[in-house]
This record gives sequence, C-alpha cells and structure tokens, in this order.
Amino acid sequence: MAKTRAIVITGNGTNCENEAAHACRLGGFDEVVIAHIAQILSGEIRLDDFQFLNLTGGFLDGDDLGSAKAQANRLKHAAVAGTGEKLVEQFTRFIGDGKLILGVCNGFQLMAKMGMLPGLDGAYLTQSVTLTHNDCGRFQDRWCWLKVDPASPSIYTRGLQALYLPVRHGEGKFLCDSPDTLERIQQEHLAVLAYSTPDCESPTMEFPLNPNGSQDGIAGICDPTGRLMGLMPHPEAFVHYTQHPRWTRETLPEEGDGLILFRNAAEYVRMNLC
Repeated sequence: MAKTRAIVITGNGTNCENEAAHACRLGGFDEVVIAHIAQILSGEIRLDDFQFLNLTGGFLDGDDLGSAKAQANRLKHAAVAGTGEKLVEQFTRFIGDGKLILGVCNGFQLMAKMGMLPGLDGAYLTQSVTLTHNDCGRFQDRWCWLKVDPASPSIYTRGLQALYLPVRHGEGKFLCDSPDTLERIQQEHLAVLAYSTPDCESPTMEFPLNPNGSQDGIAGICDPTGRLMGLMPHPEAFVHYTQHPRWTRETLPEEGDGLILFRNAAEYVRMNLC
C-alpha cells in the first residue's frame, strides 16, 4: 500500500506549521512535509505528490489588504517556475483528484478568499464568503465550545458531536455575500461547526461564546464533498491533554479534541487514495 503523505505550507507569515505537522503525524500520516511556499513556486515541491494539504494559522503578509487576501491573489496568479503552469492549476487538480484540504484560522481565511470554500456547484475559484474583523473590534484568544452538525458531509468530523478548541484571531467573523449563499450552506449542511453554549446543543451569537459575531454562529464550513474544510478554531492546538487550560486541575483523556480531525483525514486517505 502506498504511503499516506501530508504537506503543510509555510512562509509569508504562517506560524502554526510545526503544530499542524505534529498533528498530522499523531493522526497517522506516514510522511509529513513542511514546505515553504517558495519551494512550491520554484517547482522543487509539487502538491501532486501528496494527498492531504494543510493551510495553517498565522498572519499571512501581515494581513495587508485583509487577512490572507495578498496570499490568495498570489496563489491564484503566480506561475510555477520552469513548468508553464500557474500554481492555482495544482490546487484545482488536487481538488479534482479527490484529495483533502484543511484550512485553519489564516488557512480558512485563505480558502475563503481564493474561493475554494464553500465550493458550491464546483466553483472553487469564485469567492462567495469571507472572514472579517471581529464584532468586538479586537483580537480574541480564548477557548470555545463548538456544536458539530452530524448531517455535515465533512470527513473530518465523522463521529463527533461537539468540540472544545481554542481560537486566536482578529478577523474571524464569517459572512456570506448574499442570503442565498447562507441558505445553501445551511440547507446542504456545509456549516460543519458553530460556536455554542457549553452544552453544545445550539449555536449562539452571544459574546464571548461566539467570539467574533459570525453569521449563525458559524465557526467552520466544508464543501459539498466534505473533503475541503476550513475552521477558525485551532484543532492542532489541542491534540494532547496538556494543552487543555485545566489540565492540572481535571482528569482528562490523553488525546485532545482536535486530534480526531487529523485521524479521520488519515483514515480517509488510507481507504480511498492509497
């Protein structure tokens, strides 16, 4: 059986690549590569050689033009040296080949602004949603309860009903370009995660349970295939109980809530792409 391979893109302001790579290894991927975006643009590393792409948190290009917007423009228009193709063609081929992409925080912002999410009707390069400034007007660093939609097609949240994960962002408010887009996201159960009350029974707009004012409390969405997903909370930041804010005061399971997303990804790749 072929090896399961994950790639984590770094550079231009990301700062969570090591945590994401560690989560991929713990989740069961055989090989994990952290690649600077310059290595991909030079042709040294190709997305085609991997099955799982991680777009991680950070502050791409200093959030100039808005979070991840400069990187979105770069990836949609930059050419890969010596190949005659644009980098965006590797992304669209990656999606067309049935592979997985997970965008966390800045990575979610990037996927939204490239148009990869929500990917309605297969339009993976047409932007219809965004992540913008928190309603509170300031950066939020806190832990949040998340309700999981059990009807979502997301492969990452299979078997989950709730999550407890940290957020760290200043531009996490999820907005759609129209009521029709929001309605389709909800009708097709693409709103995988919602900020919730502690019982994880219902989405909330109450601050700070909802730290940014996202429409309908949306914290993460996927595309209709369930293979592409973006979320503002950080699953890679809670893969072991010692990362929990009360680990010295509570008896907790060894594995953190975020690890299952990477384990589900590895299992999917093993069963469907190897």
